[in-house]
Amino acid sequence: MTAAEASAPIREASWYGWVLAFAFVLAPVAGWVGPLAFAPIVGLSGLLSLGALRMAERDRPAALAILVLSIWALVSMVWSPFHPTKAGQATAMKLILQGVLYWALFRAGAALPSASRVLVLRIFAWGMALLGALLAIEALTGAGVYQALRNAMGDPIRPDLAVKNVAQGGFVLAVLTPAAALAGWRVGVGVWPGLLMAAGVLGASFGLDADAPVIALVLSALAVWAVWRWPAWAPRVLGAGAAVLFLAAPAVVWATRQLGWFQTLEREVPLSWSLRMGYWRHAADWIGDHPLRGWGIDASRMFGPGITLHPHNGPLQVWLELGLIGAAAAAVFWFVAIASQSQPHRDLGRGAAVGTAVAYLTFSAVSFGVWQEWWLAVGGLAAAGCMAVLRQGRPENA
Repeated sequence: MTAAEASAPIREASWYGWVLAFAFVLAPVAGWVGPLAFAPIVGLSGLLSLGALRMAERDRPAALAILVLSIWALVSMVWSPFHPTKAGQATAMKLILQGVLYWALFRAGAALPSASRVLVLRIFAWGMALLGALLAIEALTGAGVYQALRNAMGDPIRPDLAVKNVAQGGFVLAVLTPAAALAGWRVGVGVWPGLLMAAGVLGASFGLDADAPVIALVLSALAVWAVWRWPAWAPRVLGAGAAVLFLAAPAVVWATRQLGWFQTLEREVPLSWSLRMGYWRHAADWIGDHPLRGWGIDASRMFGPGITLHPHNGPLQVWLELGLIGAAAAAVFWFVAIASQSQPHRDLGRGAAVGTAVAYLTFSAVSFGVWQEWWLAVGGLAAAGCMAVLRQGRPENA
């Protein structure tokens, strides 16, 4: 082998460092100004990382689950009541493309050489710290900085809409915080980035009227602690819990309605949560009509006014649109993704990976549509960040 041939893999791996640095530099901007930008940012980053596309043996079950889900979504277009009129609405086709691009970016996180990885993780940590600081300031000023930016651009916005838009950054930050905070610790910048991230999540929840980020942060922290405390079996238990969440979601709604608990809680909770529960109730009813095959991809869009766009619950949406087959594929993916972090020895990197999954699933259960492009892109970016952190040294075990 010549010297040029030997240096080629090194140059390629360094290239992935630049790609991930690009994504992490833009992530806090997208999280603050408009999360929809995550779809093109992460999609382009995945395209630039296609050379890293690999399929390790331990990754095959999760990859197979994604493949089954994507193919079944594509097949379900035949009977779905939603008929896309343009390419951007063809969710099933986009899922296949997103699976390839985001997997490539995920593997790029594993391919980074040491020097590039340290730089990338520093950018990741301080970028999320910046987003946290911005959200904390916005919480104190009622999204004043965001409104000033929109005014300067000649595109003013109502204060209530500004608060709503900025609050979405709290969801992004809560998902990326476990890996980003640990990234800062592992590259030697200490706990300050993590503290700023926590301040931003708290600000989004208590100052910008977004309930879910602080819930996700707490559940994520508990998951990190559990994996650190019981590294062998905690990931397996949490993975099994995620699988049950997908498989049993309709049964939970049906059972609690039979007992009268669901109706009682629906009357007592605030309006935003009552609306969500109404969507869940309608979704559970319609799931019973086609429990095996589902109504077809994006069918949720056609069930208004009972459901607006989607049920605001990932497991119920998968059941409603893709039936038991889709729900089983999703359950396998999440079980494998989480349970695969099990090992005999303690590693905060594995805890951060599980904590990230728990935060993502928390939001999927109460907030976003499961197929939303920007939300899937955030998941892809989070997976790449977790992989890079796992490959970095472990000073907490030194």
